[in-house]
This record gives sequence, structure tokens and C-alpha cells, in this order.
Amino acid sequence: MSHHAALGIDVGGSGIKGAPVDLHTGELMADRLRIETPQPATPQAVAEVVGEIAQHFAKHLGDGPVGVTVPGVVTLGVVRSAANIDTTWIGTDADTLIGQHVGRSVHVVNDADAAGVAEARFGAARDQRGLVLVTTLGTGIGTALLLDGKLVPNSELGHLEIDGHDAESRAASSARENEDLSWEEWAARLQRYYGVVEDLLWPSLIVVGGGVSKKADKFLPLLHLRAPVVPAALRNEAGIVGAALLAADEQQA
Repeated sequence: MSHHAALGIDVGGSGIKGAPVDLHTGELMADRLRIETPQPATPQAVAEVVGEIAQHFAKHLGDGPVGVTVPGVVTLGVVRSAANIDTTWIGTDADTLIGQHVGRSVHVVNDADAAGVAEARFGAARDQRGLVLVTTLGTGIGTALLLDGKLVPNSELGHLEIDGHDAESRAASSARENEDLSWEEWAARLQRYYGVVEDLLWPSLIVVGGGVSKKADKFLPLLHLRAPVVPAALRNEAGIVGAALLAADEQQA
């Protein structure tokens, strides 16, 4: 793989998917490979799958960097929390562990942060000045903050306590499904959530991602906020693209 490309691998609760990414365009350079997330999703089991995906794209690799997302807070390559993966991840030096299975240096990042960087470089937040909030609505609420396009990592704003509840327990896409909420009922919860965040941070743009963003027309028009609210552009590729971009940034630092 040339210095114009990097491998991005996105570790999710149900699947682990990866592809080489063109760093200049944000486009995938080959079809994604997706492998079911092992259960339990322990560090060793996930690292083996990541290694398998990296091996699959070995002919593309060269000396290019590898970026990997995980659903948890990551500081200096160490996982500090675990959502939708095994709790044994907490305290794991993921950069080192996964690097051993990939056979090269690896840069592990939070999944929402990766999606946010992808949207800022090539998606709905491209060239946006000021503070941008990117959210992924799924099993939980992942968040990324970008100031003039630069990531402020590990924001974890899905865990704000609002009205006595962990915010994502009420406003995540999973809450809509589990409680059989109408789009209007769910939008009211999103309005409350985004309203609180907006009062704290005053973002210039809010980008809404996650699988439910494909149905953005059913709920975004029901929100009334100061900042424009737009659906994410990169959909399911955002984690892969962002992981590759952040790995390349780390390599050049």
C-alpha cells in the first residue's frame, strides 16, 4: 500500500469490517471484508479477526498504517471502557495486542471519533468551521467533537445524565426499537438530548449518523435546534475511513 492509502478496520458489536482507504478521496480501494464479531468479544478473539482482515488485504498494504476502531474510550492505545464488547478490554493495551496479530504498528481509536473524523474530512462536516458535534445513534449514542476540523477525542456525551437518566438509555436508536416508540415520541427525546448538549457547547453543526440516519427524513425535521442538523454522509463506511485517516495522521506525527 502506498503512502496515499491506509487500512481501516471497524470493530462493532455484531461485525468487524475493514478495507483499504484512499487517503486523498476517502474512498474504499477494495470491497469491504466483514467477519462476524466473536462471542464473547474478548481482546484476543477480536485481535485474531482483525489480523485475518489485515492478512486479506496484505497485497494492498506495503508499509501503510493500520487503524482500528473499538466501541470504547481509548487513550494512548489503551482501552478505558467497553461498550458492546467484552469488559476484559478495559485496561488492555490494544495497540500492542492487535499489532502483534497484524504484524505491524496499529493505531486503535474510539469508533465514534473515527466516524467524526471521516465526516469532517470527506462527509457532512467537510470544511465546517467552529465546533461540530457528530453523533452515532445505535445501541448507544456515540459522540465526536471537532473544532475547526480537529478532533477533541473521547467526548462520551452519550452518557450525560439528563432528567435522572443516562442519556443514551432514553435517546439511542435502540430505545426507540425496544420501547416501540413512534418517530414523534423518539424525536421528542432526541430534542431533549440535543437541546441539553447544545446549551452546553453551542456547536455550529450537528451531524447525525448510525444506521437510523438512513431514515433521517422521519425524525430530523421534527427537531428544532439552533444549529443545523444534518444526516451523516458516509454511513457504514465512516468508521473504516476514519480509522485509516487517524492511523495515517499518527504515522506522520
